[in-house]
Amino acid sequence: MTDDLVKARLDKLEDLRRRGMDPFPARVPTTERIAAVLGAHGALAPDEHSGARVTVAGRLVALRQMGKASFLDVRDGTGKIQAHASIDRVGQATYDDLCHLDVGDFLAVSGEMFRTKRGELTIAVEGWTFLSKAVRPLPEKWHGLKDVELRYRHRSLDLLANDGSRERFVRRARMMATLRTRLDAAGYVEIETPILQPIPGGAAARPFITHHNALDTDFYLRIALELYLKRALIGGIDRVYEISKCFRNEGVSTKHNPEFTMLELYQAYTDYEGMMRLAESLIGSVMQETVGSLVIDYQGQSLDFTPPWRRVAMLDAIAEATGLELGTLPADEIVAEAKKKGIDLPSALRTQLIDHLFDRFVEPTLVQPTFITDYPVEISPLAKRRADAPHLTERFELFVMNMEIANAFTELNDPVDQRQRFEDQERLRAVGDEEALRIDEEFLFAMEHGMPPAGGMGIGLDRLAMLVTDAASIRDVILFPTLKRREDA
Repeated sequence: MTDDLVKARLDKLEDLRRRGMDPFPARVPTTERIAAVLGAHGALAPDEHSGARVTVAGRLVALRQMGKASFLDVRDGTGKIQAHASIDRVGQATYDDLCHLDVGDFLAVSGEMFRTKRGELTIAVEGWTFLSKAVRPLPEKWHGLKDVELRYRHRSLDLLANDGSRERFVRRARMMATLRTRLDAAGYVEIETPILQPIPGGAAARPFITHHNALDTDFYLRIALELYLKRALIGGIDRVYEISKCFRNEGVSTKHNPEFTMLELYQAYTDYEGMMRLAESLIGSVMQETVGSLVIDYQGQSLDFTPPWRRVAMLDAIAEATGLELGTLPADEIVAEAKKKGIDLPSALRTQLIDHLFDRFVEPTLVQPTFITDYPVEISPLAKRRADAPHLTERFELFVMNMEIANAFTELNDPVDQRQRFEDQERLRAVGDEEALRIDEEFLFAMEHGMPPAGGMGIGLDRLAMLVTDAASIRDVILFPTLKRREDA
């Protein structure tokens, strides 16, 4: 059936050309946005004519033919408006051409604004211009895009058919604008850093690898923004941020997409306590600007973003959930102590055991906004040690609805300690940890020239967008998520 419909539209396309009409003209008449037209004439009473002539352009989304007159619905990016065309007003030939349009085609219509007896603001069509031919039919509004895979693979159709999808991405855009406005007002400078990097750094993750032909060198798509932003901090930009894409060669789930958007920021002369306050302020502003409240509904769960948010140390949270007091226990003793409490753990590195216990027993309980603080130094190679507990770091992660939303440190600025941490990470790589960091001599060279005390934070903007748009999957807030090729799906 679809092939027949496409053929019929292609036949119409050729017919337009035979009759001398350009189905894809390069020029468009001067037009007004539909929302502005509706707003300017909203005071018209039923059956009242404005005397004002308007021209709008958009996609034809409905055509109702009734003999010598027809009603059309035209939509642009701001709204939808009704138009009324009649043989008496435009003539038989022009009217017939108009009725020959297909839903999905683009056109411009001109005429006087009036309100119908039923109260609908309408354009009395006096003329129209063909703008673009759609050779495939649009999805049927209520039934055509229930297939989730189709919605993700053909996002343009999803946006056309589902008002909720369009509003979700408009709200996401407002979220991004709010973050930039707040940071700019606080004196932060937005910069850009390389996507192609000779050493992937700033996070524990597997990178994507590519090859630069002219340099005959392998490069990596960045996994984080951190190390280059810190170089800007060292260079004297005391408050710096970037909103950009990162890439991690990992699985896909409702919370993970290999290509994702991060906000990373660094501020001199503060620490992770300052970053907690900043997180509460920034995310609170996002909620107020996009949702209108600090208390939001997410997937049926009420979430309260009123500060201050709960804080609990990582090892304390594990102890509360499991009864295990990890302290500085080595890996084999952690496994033995866990077994005494009926918890079977695989033989693994200490860092992996801590992550496993946290992911299994703590993370599923973190629903309301919660700062998990004071991570062990082994899993925080870029964070400053706590002076009163050197085996811990001044680090937090923010969790909401069992998802990590933000990660922040009092930044390590001791180049000797940083080099040792990198070397420790290299040893972890040697025994099988593929996600451990690598030594970055260029970054160490910059740090050795002096780095101010600072706090830094990264916020996963796709996950934050999930919260502000009540989206169950990260794919719902990424316009074009990572998918298998059609032939592989």
